[in-house]
Amino acid sequence: MCELWRKLPNRILYLLGVMVAGGLMGFALYLQYVKHQDPCPLCMVQRVIFIAILVMFALATLHGPKKIGERVYAALISLLSITGIAVASRHIWIQHLPPDQVPACGPGLDYMLETMPMSNVLKELLHGSGECAAHGWTFLTLGIPEWSLLCYLGLAAWALLVALRK
Repeated sequence: MCELWRKLPNRILYLLGVMVAGGLMGFALYLQYVKHQDPCPLCMVQRVIFIAILVMFALATLHGPKKIGERVYAALISLLSITGIAVASRHIWIQHLPPDQVPACGPGLDYMLETMPMSNVLKELLHGSGECAAHGWTFLTLGIPEWSLLCYLGLAAWALLVALRK
């Protein structure tokens, strides 16, 4: 296995990151359009972060960077992942609040985008709402935000491993 790790070009390893992030987005769309689980505001923010990570992996795949470039891509993907970890952690916290402390549901995203400045829309999205407290799909007793947090950790670790390998 270590021999395979040393022989694979970085472009293939970055492409695996693209495939994982793309698979996560595909699964999110499956849950939304096939299982009819509409995303809450924090889920939408997490999707945008996964798309940004996918774009960074895709750019690294196309670019084929050398050592400094690999570290730049790893840093960018790690920063995006840390942002995703923060959003997923907030989402997990909201889901574990007692029912009387769950924030009230806010207006829809379309309405906020039409009537509020973008800074207020972002603030409202990151704050979360009562919709975010709902437990939807679960696997092995973990919900979507817990799996998202694990995926952010895994994608950041993957980017760092690729950048730091010899």
